Amino acid sequence: MSVQISASMVNDLRQKTGVGLMDCKKALVESEGDIEMAVTALRKKGVATAAKKAGRTASEGLIDQYIHMGGKVGVLIELNCETDFVAKTDDFKALAKDLCLHIAAANPSYLNRDDVPEDLVSKERDIATSQAQGKPPQAIQKIVEGKLDKFFSETCIVDQPFIKDPGKTINELITEKIAQLGENIVIRKFSRFQLGQ
Repeated sequence: MSVQISASMVNDLRQKTGVGLMDCKKALVESEGDIEMAVTALRKKGVATAAKKAGRTASEGLIDQYIHMGGKVGVLIELNCETDFVAKTDDFKALAKDLCLHIAAANPSYLNRDDVPEDLVSKERDIATSQAQGKPPQAIQKIVEGKLDKFFSETCIVDQPFIKDPGKTINELITEKIAQLGENIVIRKFSRFQLGQ
Protein backbone atom coordinates (compact mmCIF):
# COMPACT_ATOMS: atom_id res chain seq x y z
CA MET A 1 0.00 0.00 0.00
CA SER A 2 1.52 3.32 -1.08
CA VAL A 3 1.29 6.42 1.11
CA GLN A 4 -0.43 9.52 -0.30
CA ILE A 5 2.07 12.37 -0.51
CA SER A 6 0.25 15.67 -0.05
CA ALA A 7 1.38 19.06 -1.32
CA SER A 8 1.68 20.27 2.29
CA MET A 9 4.06 17.37 3.10
CA VAL A 10 6.21 18.32 0.10
CA ASN A 11 6.13 21.97 1.11
CA ASP A 12 7.08 21.14 4.74
CA LEU A 13 10.07 19.13 3.52
CA ARG A 14 11.09 21.95 1.18
CA GLN A 15 10.94 24.43 4.06
CA LYS A 16 13.14 22.14 6.18
CA THR A 17 15.75 21.44 3.51
CA GLY A 18 15.62 24.20 0.89
CA VAL A 19 15.67 21.49 -1.82
CA GLY A 20 13.50 21.73 -4.96
CA LEU A 21 9.87 20.53 -4.93
CA MET A 22 10.38 17.58 -7.31
CA ASP A 23 13.33 16.25 -5.28
CA CYS A 24 11.31 16.64 -2.08
CA LYS A 25 8.36 14.72 -3.55
CA LYS A 26 10.64 11.95 -4.80
CA ALA A 27 12.33 11.66 -1.38
CA LEU A 28 8.92 11.45 0.35
CA VAL A 29 7.74 8.75 -2.05
CA GLU A 30 10.94 6.75 -1.49
CA SER A 31 10.66 7.13 2.30
CA GLU A 32 6.92 6.29 2.22
CA GLY A 33 5.98 9.64 3.73
CA ASP A 34 8.48 9.57 6.62
CA ILE A 35 9.72 13.19 6.80
CA GLU A 36 12.84 12.42 8.88
CA MET A 37 13.92 9.62 6.51
CA ALA A 38 13.34 11.98 3.57
CA VAL A 39 15.48 14.70 5.22
CA THR A 40 18.30 12.19 5.79
CA ALA A 41 18.09 10.93 2.19
CA LEU A 42 18.17 14.49 0.81
CA ARG A 43 21.15 15.39 3.01
CA LYS A 44 23.09 12.33 1.79
CA LYS A 45 22.19 13.13 -1.81
CA GLY A 46 23.13 16.79 -1.26
CA VAL A 47 26.60 15.93 0.04
CA ALA A 48 27.17 13.62 -2.95
CA THR A 49 25.93 16.29 -5.36
CA ALA A 50 28.09 18.94 -3.69
CA ALA A 51 31.16 16.71 -4.03
CA LYS A 52 30.53 16.44 -7.80
CA LYS A 53 30.17 20.22 -8.12
CA ALA A 54 33.28 21.01 -6.06
CA GLY A 55 35.60 20.79 -9.07
CA ARG A 56 33.61 23.23 -11.19
CA THR A 57 34.90 26.75 -11.78
CA ALA A 58 33.44 29.39 -9.50
CA SER A 59 34.31 32.82 -10.91
CA GLU A 60 31.11 34.79 -10.25
CA GLY A 61 29.89 35.84 -6.82
CA LEU A 62 30.20 38.90 -4.66
CA ILE A 63 32.33 40.82 -2.22
CA ASP A 64 30.56 41.46 1.04
CA GLN A 65 31.47 43.34 4.20
CA TYR A 66 30.55 43.63 7.83
CA ILE A 67 31.47 46.38 10.27
CA HIS A 68 30.83 45.48 13.91
CA MET A 69 29.04 47.97 16.18
CA GLY A 70 31.30 50.82 17.15
CA GLY A 71 33.53 50.33 14.11
CA LYS A 72 36.25 48.40 15.94
CA VAL A 73 36.10 45.20 13.81
CA GLY A 74 35.52 44.93 10.07
CA VAL A 75 35.44 42.03 7.61
CA LEU A 76 35.69 41.77 3.83
CA ILE A 77 35.00 38.49 2.01
CA GLU A 78 35.05 37.34 -1.61
CA LEU A 79 32.55 34.50 -2.01
CA ASN A 80 32.38 32.85 -5.43
CA CYS A 81 29.79 30.75 -7.25
CA GLU A 82 29.39 29.67 -10.87
CA THR A 83 26.77 32.11 -12.19
CA ASP A 84 25.64 35.68 -11.69
CA PHE A 85 22.10 34.31 -11.28
CA VAL A 86 23.00 32.44 -8.05
CA ALA A 87 25.17 35.34 -6.83
CA LYS A 88 22.06 37.55 -6.83
CA THR A 89 19.90 35.14 -4.80
CA ASP A 90 18.94 35.98 -1.22
CA ASP A 91 20.32 32.61 -0.03
CA PHE A 92 23.78 33.32 -1.48
CA LYS A 93 23.82 36.85 -0.05
CA ALA A 94 22.72 35.52 3.35
CA LEU A 95 25.56 32.97 3.27
CA ALA A 96 28.07 35.76 2.56
CA LYS A 97 26.66 37.78 5.46
CA ASP A 98 26.79 34.77 7.81
CA LEU A 99 30.40 34.13 6.83
CA CYS A 100 31.31 37.77 7.52
CA LEU A 101 29.71 37.55 10.98
CA HIS A 102 31.53 34.27 11.62
CA ILE A 103 34.90 35.77 10.65
CA ALA A 104 34.29 38.80 12.89
CA ALA A 105 33.48 36.54 15.86
CA ALA A 106 35.80 33.54 15.35
CA ASN A 107 38.84 35.39 13.93
CA PRO A 108 40.24 32.65 11.65
CA SER A 109 43.80 33.16 10.44
CA TYR A 110 43.70 30.94 7.34
CA LEU A 111 41.23 29.72 4.75
CA ASN A 112 42.17 26.01 4.94
CA ARG A 113 44.92 23.63 6.09
CA ASP A 114 46.91 24.08 2.87
CA ASP A 115 47.27 27.80 3.64
CA VAL A 116 48.90 27.25 7.05
CA PRO A 117 52.69 27.70 6.70
CA GLU A 118 54.54 24.37 7.05
CA ASP A 119 56.89 25.77 9.72
CA LEU A 120 53.88 26.67 11.89
CA VAL A 121 52.40 23.16 11.45
CA SER A 122 55.81 21.64 12.36
CA LYS A 123 56.00 23.83 15.46
CA GLU A 124 52.50 22.76 16.56
CA ARG A 125 53.39 19.11 15.86
CA ASP A 126 56.56 19.42 17.99
CA ILE A 127 54.61 21.00 20.87
CA ALA A 128 51.95 18.26 20.70
CA THR A 129 54.64 15.54 20.59
CA SER A 130 56.35 17.02 23.67
CA GLN A 131 53.05 17.13 25.54
CA ALA A 132 52.40 13.46 24.67
CA GLN A 133 55.73 12.20 26.02
CA GLY A 134 55.39 9.34 28.50
CA LYS A 135 52.32 7.93 26.77
CA PRO A 136 52.40 4.57 24.96
CA PRO A 137 53.98 4.94 21.47
CA GLN A 138 50.77 3.95 19.65
CA ALA A 139 48.86 6.63 21.59
CA ILE A 140 51.34 9.43 20.81
CA GLN A 141 50.42 9.53 17.10
CA LYS A 142 46.68 9.78 17.90
CA ILE A 143 47.28 12.47 20.53
CA VAL A 144 49.43 14.52 18.12
CA GLU A 145 46.87 14.20 15.28
CA GLY A 146 44.06 15.17 17.70
CA LYS A 147 45.95 18.27 18.86
CA LEU A 148 46.72 19.24 15.24
CA ASP A 149 43.03 18.83 14.31
CA LYS A 150 42.12 21.12 17.22
CA PHE A 151 44.73 23.67 16.07
CA PHE A 152 43.28 23.63 12.52
CA SER A 153 39.72 23.95 13.85
CA GLU A 154 40.77 27.10 15.69
CA THR A 155 42.77 28.74 12.88
CA CYS A 156 41.25 27.59 9.53
CA ILE A 157 37.83 28.99 8.67
CA VAL A 158 36.62 25.86 6.82
CA ASP A 159 37.39 23.69 9.87
CA GLN A 160 35.84 26.04 12.44
CA PRO A 161 32.45 25.29 14.01
CA PHE A 162 29.88 27.73 12.57
CA ILE A 163 29.08 30.34 15.25
CA LYS A 164 25.33 30.20 14.57
CA ASP A 165 25.26 26.37 14.63
CA PRO A 166 28.34 24.85 16.34
CA GLY A 167 27.14 21.36 15.36
CA LYS A 168 28.43 21.96 11.82
CA THR A 169 31.67 23.30 10.41
CA ILE A 170 31.91 26.12 7.89
CA ASN A 171 32.85 23.50 5.28
CA GLU A 172 29.62 21.57 6.05
CA LEU A 173 27.61 24.81 5.85
CA ILE A 174 29.05 25.54 2.40
CA THR A 175 28.43 21.94 1.28
CA GLU A 176 24.76 22.31 2.28
CA LYS A 177 24.50 25.55 0.28
CA ILE A 178 26.14 23.90 -2.76
CA ALA A 179 23.49 21.17 -2.60
CA GLN A 180 20.71 23.69 -2.10
CA LEU A 181 21.76 26.21 -4.79
CA GLY A 182 23.13 23.66 -7.28
CA GLU A 183 26.46 25.38 -7.88
CA ASN A 184 29.99 25.19 -6.55
CA ILE A 185 30.61 27.81 -3.85
CA VAL A 186 34.10 28.85 -2.75
CA ILE A 187 35.44 31.31 -0.20
CA ARG A 188 38.14 32.91 -2.36
CA LYS A 189 39.63 35.16 0.34
CA PHE A 190 38.79 37.17 3.41
CA SER A 191 40.31 39.90 5.57
CA ARG A 192 39.50 40.79 9.14
CA PHE A 193 40.48 44.19 10.46
CA GLN A 194 40.62 45.09 14.15
CA LEU A 195 41.27 48.61 15.37
CA GLY A 196 44.79 48.91 16.73
CA GLN A 197 46.08 45.63 15.26
